[in-house]
Amino acid sequence: MNVQENTRLALLAIAANKLRAALTMLGILIGVGAVITLLAIGDGVTRFVADQFIGLGTNLVFVLPTDDPDRGATLTMQDAVALAEDTAVPNTVGVAPVIFRQDDLSYQGNLYRTSVQATTPDYGPLRGYRVSRGRFIDVGDYNGRSRVVVIGQDVANNLFPPDVDPLGEDIRIRGINFRVIGLLEERGGGAFGSEDDLIILPLTTAQERLYNLRTRSGELRVDMILIQAIDSEAIPDIVVDAAEVLRQQHRIAFRDEDDFLLLTQEDFLSSFGAVTGVLTLFLGAIASISLLVGGIGIMNIMLVSVTERTKEIGLRKAVGARRRDILGQFLTEAVVISLMGGFIGILLGTFGAYAAQLVVPELNTAVTFRSISLAVGFSLAVGLFFGIYPAMRAARLHPIEALRFE
Repeated sequence: MNVQENTRLALLAIAANKLRAALTMLGILIGVGAVITLLAIGDGVTRFVADQFIGLGTNLVFVLPTDDPDRGATLTMQDAVALAEDTAVPNTVGVAPVIFRQDDLSYQGNLYRTSVQATTPDYGPLRGYRVSRGRFIDVGDYNGRSRVVVIGQDVANNLFPPDVDPLGEDIRIRGINFRVIGLLEERGGGAFGSEDDLIILPLTTAQERLYNLRTRSGELRVDMILIQAIDSEAIPDIVVDAAEVLRQQHRIAFRDEDDFLLLTQEDFLSSFGAVTGVLTLFLGAIASISLLVGGIGIMNIMLVSVTERTKEIGLRKAVGARRRDILGQFLTEAVVISLMGGFIGILLGTFGAYAAQLVVPELNTAVTFRSISLAVGFSLAVGLFFGIYPAMRAARLHPIEALRFE
């Protein structure tokens, strides 16, 4: 008996017991739908994280101190100056030291806490910040230690009344007045929080007027140094050159470990990709439990079907059907039930992925060909695995005993 005939008989058997077949498919349907939805969400999270790191800027190298208080690991302005030397670290577009703090802003009695980023004029182009109104901090502000700030949209919306134009107004940070000279374009969420909930001011002003940022030896300390490469191909060489410069600056012996970290955007993406990959795998494994339950349901119903159709099996064997014909018939029926549940599950999973994107618009939860192929493969495997025992049991029935079965 060929596959086409077995499929026809399977569809007739399913049509004869529609409710039972539907309930049998339910476990497979839910399992496949859950797997596709979760894989789509996992892929969406991965793409979202990648987009956020791309939004930090292009071809960036992040220089950070190691988290080792025993070694007193720090970065200083002298480090930034040394890294900015073209002869020491060639193929760079710019270098920007940065200080990060959380602080309270006040304006006519209104208080708002936000991220304070103190840096140099090069920071804006490196990070891709654009000013919608006003201007960014410039060399004159930096050298003159000017009390000026550029603010994000969230700060403008939360600190100032709706009828007040922030541009040109004075805000207070730690009791010191700062003039708002620019309003940043809205950027939305970023890899490390909202890109609109921040203010940017000259690093020299912050070091002199706001924060005590000196090392024990009196050097001006910074939290991070950003280096932008001329292109992506130059990044590996910049990492090597920058490491050599910093080891000389920090007087690190040949065999001693670095007291700094050099990270690229690819490093961040790899780390977050590993986390999201494990999370997606874990969620997929949980969803696959439904497939296991659905497979057990298929085996249970197929055993019931074999018992109900014992006389039919005996009659078919009596007229010449071979064991492999009976085996193929019942195995095909199990596979058809599983695949039908799988295809409906694909539709359910696609709807679930679309619903997830409606709830979280930032996630691009597109259903990929990989997830559909995986779902179909799982459905086929479940049907074969859990259908083989009932099919073998049916094939082993003796025709005489089957015809006498009551």
